[in-house]
Amino acid sequence: MTLSTQVARNTIIQIIGKAVATVFGLAAIAIMARYLKEIGFGQYTTIITFLSFFGIIADFGLTLVTSQMISQRSDDQTTLLNNLFSLRLISAMVFLGLAPLVVLFFPYEPIIKLGVAVAALSFFFTALNQILVGWFQKNLTMAVVAAAEVVSRIILLGGIIITARLNLGLISIMAATTLSSLVSFIMHYWFSRRFIKISWQIDLAVWRKIIKKSWPLGLTIFFNLIYLRADIFILSLFKNQTDVGLYGATYKVIDVLTTLPFMFAGLILPILTAAWAGQNFLKFNRVLQKSLDAMIMLALPLIIGAQFTARPLMLLIAGKNFAQSGYILKILILAIGFICVGCLLAHAVIAIDKQKNIIGAYIFTAITSLAGYLIFIPRFSYYGAAWVTVYSEFAITLFSFYIVIKHSQFRPDLTGLIKALAASLVMALSIYLLTGRLSLILIILLAGAIYLFCLYLFKGLVKEDFKDLLR
Repeated sequence: MTLSTQVARNTIIQIIGKAVATVFGLAAIAIMARYLKEIGFGQYTTIITFLSFFGIIADFGLTLVTSQMISQRSDDQTTLLNNLFSLRLISAMVFLGLAPLVVLFFPYEPIIKLGVAVAALSFFFTALNQILVGWFQKNLTMAVVAAAEVVSRIILLGGIIITARLNLGLISIMAATTLSSLVSFIMHYWFSRRFIKISWQIDLAVWRKIIKKSWPLGLTIFFNLIYLRADIFILSLFKNQTDVGLYGATYKVIDVLTTLPFMFAGLILPILTAAWAGQNFLKFNRVLQKSLDAMIMLALPLIIGAQFTARPLMLLIAGKNFAQSGYILKILILAIGFICVGCLLAHAVIAIDKQKNIIGAYIFTAITSLAGYLIFIPRFSYYGAAWVTVYSEFAITLFSFYIVIKHSQFRPDLTGLIKALAASLVMALSIYLLTGRLSLILIILLAGAIYLFCLYLFKGLVKEDFKDLLR
């Protein structure tokens, strides 16, 4: 099987798996939001956000380093993966083990503190999973990852349904979250043993090599964490759990929408890394440009379409108690465009091994965003949080773009952006004319079809581009 065929097959598998998992994920959010209401969903959001700080610190850049290092053929994959896994196991145990203790010093309700203790195990299993996903990603065997995600989402959905039916409360949902993560890890670990035997291994020379690669990433991810999650964290300290719930429900939708660009960037990273390491700059530029076009064509219709459909969409997903979340979504959706482009450019920075050069940008963005959250959240609540989040994503995208331009021969072609914008404006007009005449689902489906047709009409989508990207 050729490389292009493998990439195409894995991409299709991931897209199908992600689509199915997303359906189950949205169903879980819908049931959970209606059951917990604004306050309960706010408590759930606070628990997940608090743990995400410890989970990302425990990561220390190891997830991205896994894809990068095992893409370099000179490395012994078995030794490298065993050491990566062992290092991740220790870091996850230390940092996630601290979370239930540290939360005791925060002014949260007892149910939130108990929820952190229960859900810490979920983050632990997810942390171990990420190393294995990096290996599956590099070896283009993503069917396992897709299957594990779908199964874990089904288990989570089942747990939420049982909780709602029997009125078991928030802690039951956190337990279901942990169970779903455990099953996902078991599936990843079991299938990985068909290809590579993972065992406990501590080789200090290898660990030094890993840490040398990962510490710039770990530092940038730490500052990335400040501007990504500090909004909900500060909101939970300055405002009530109702505000956190309304903002958190919107953020869940944003998280769903960002899974595809991060999945896509993860697939592209090993290809960009190999092209750069082999000094095939023409291939590097071609793959990055086509990938950038794909992300822009994904982001623009989402941003423009949401300005017309955000409120009814949140009513459909989370229920009538979350109508206000629609107005938050109109703001946060702007961040989607910067996330789609920014995550791809951030992966390109890793591919050209310039992680250290962007540390200053992450520090600047983290400090200014944190200041923004502290100034605007007390005054404007979730609206202040949303606008500062948009700023932070824009800033990182701009800095990543600068690093890639400065240290590579890549020069972007904006033709795809213009064509996607034109197609999105035609789509927006169709949404405006159809609103009130058809159901929301039909409007979204028709708008999507009109957008794709216009994109094809404007020659934004051509067969040669797909073939070029797959190569």
